Amino acid sequence: METILGIDLGTTNSEVAVIRDGKVEVLREDGAAILPSVVGLDAEGRLLVGTPARNQAVLAPERTVRSIKRRMGQAETVRLGDQQYTPQEISAIILRALKERAEKRLGRALQKAVITVPAFFNETQREATREAGHLAGLEVVRIINEPTAASLAHDSHPEKLERLLVYDLGGGTFDVSVVQIEQGVVEVLASHGDTQLGGDDFDRALLERVCEDFAQQHGVDLRQSASACSRLLRAVEEAKITLSCEAVARIEEEYIAEKKGSPINLEREITRAEYEELIEPLLSKTLVCVDQSLSDAKLNARQIDKVILVGGASRTPLVSRLLQEQLSQPVHAEVDPELCVAMGAAIQAGLIAGIDVGPVLVDITPHTLGLEIFGELQGFPSVNCFSPVIHRNTPLPASRSEMYGTMVDSQEAAQIAIYQGENRDTRHNQFVGEFLLDELAGVGRGNEILVRFDLDLDGILKVTATERTTGREKQLTVENAISQFRRLDREDARARVDATFASCTEEAPPGDGPEDAGGKNATEDKLSDELAQAVAKGKDLISRGKRIAPDAGPEDAAEIGQLIEKLQGAIQQRCQADIEQVATELEDLVFYLQDA
Repeated sequence: METILGIDLGTTNSEVAVIRDGKVEVLREDGAAILPSVVGLDAEGRLLVGTPARNQAVLAPERTVRSIKRRMGQAETVRLGDQQYTPQEISAIILRALKERAEKRLGRALQKAVITVPAFFNETQREATREAGHLAGLEVVRIINEPTAASLAHDSHPEKLERLLVYDLGGGTFDVSVVQIEQGVVEVLASHGDTQLGGDDFDRALLERVCEDFAQQHGVDLRQSASACSRLLRAVEEAKITLSCEAVARIEEEYIAEKKGSPINLEREITRAEYEELIEPLLSKTLVCVDQSLSDAKLNARQIDKVILVGGASRTPLVSRLLQEQLSQPVHAEVDPELCVAMGAAIQAGLIAGIDVGPVLVDITPHTLGLEIFGELQGFPSVNCFSPVIHRNTPLPASRSEMYGTMVDSQEAAQIAIYQGENRDTRHNQFVGEFLLDELAGVGRGNEILVRFDLDLDGILKVTATERTTGREKQLTVENAISQFRRLDREDARARVDATFASCTEEAPPGDGPEDAGGKNATEDKLSDELAQAVAKGKDLISRGKRIAPDAGPEDAAEIGQLIEKLQGAIQQRCQADIEQVATELEDLVFYLQDA
């Protein structure tokens, strides 16, 4: 049976998936499922796609194109090197890279694809996407809406009619759709959105805040330097991702600017509360779209069976909170929001090819896990308030953190009591365990304590409490933090999936792909070992360089900073030759300064 690719061509990231041996598989390269939607040229004019292009954007933004999806369907071109390209051509390069990834993985030529687009894309944008596929050497058998694909990935065969609200917040576009599924037929009842709103705008808001603070502190506007601005944009992107799971993120960029011949470092701590305050006006726009889509579908929130999160930017905790307040029901992200569109596209491709595909199996935590804190219950102060840390239906493994404060001045200890359940009153939830973080610093009330929950696939929960002023921490490990109900649900789901697999009429023959021979060959393993050694040496030199730089003169410190930056870029691109070359230069300089 012919293999048809399922492709999510995203603003920030793209993925490709197939139905393989009866199940959905997002195809990976070097362990990564996501291909950054970035195209560039290196210093020699060679084409870079994905991670290498994204990494070089810090040093060469003029040779790099990002977020091209926002320009699809527009009569304009973008410059890459000394050439002008249409948005379709840049998108075609990304699609071609995904096509080659799939061919390498499966060991055969592939010609057809289902490609997803935002539900709010107009016909011009859809046709531009189809043209990009054609330019990439693909026959685009269907263009489908991203929410349609996402709903397929969550459950392509519901037992009864279901109405879903799919909230799709990606890197550059947003749309919300009301989807109805019945007897294997998926119908979009209404859609609304904004093709110029997404995670990129969150990055820009955070970048502006950091630049303004840096300018006030140092009198230097980083936005005037393309290189500094590009470096900072990458740093705030990473901070944004961190804040999806952690309460605090640090932005640290060495030698990002210079003043009176002396290098200036950037060190900035961003709390989730500060970040959420920045992006809430943008998220409010999405809620207007939610209301409009329900109105267009002639439905109210009570008639929606499930709210599904799609897109990497939807991982922001504030998104879930605002939607729950707006719709008065929990949201679902059991299937990875960044991969579910590609998975759904693969399911649609499989259906076109005549394959009957069942639901996607995932492991989740069925109960919310959190702490007992002092707060307000029904208008009265109470010590029995439940503060969620890991919410119900979170995919496993999961790591989350929240910030808390002491209640009184000179508080010497904090009791960390863990509960699971859905009630705001811990007396109605299940007690999990507790421990005491003692010998706290004798400071005023509000002494910050960071509490981190790590929950693995086996249901083992590790809770870590850290006093931020001193770094003092304690941990508790709880076996079986997830009840037996999850295991029973998982066994039932596996049985259903196994039955679906058995209904497939054709399987890949033995030796169909290069991986069937037992993985990488000896030469690849040898190269991997050599690369690993080069990376390890490079990271050691980076640490040594950072330690010696503060005691070096301004010129030497600046040179160390430049070499560290180059070495970090080479390590990210996994280019062994560049790593070894830059490492040698840095090693010579460090050796010289240590002996001086």
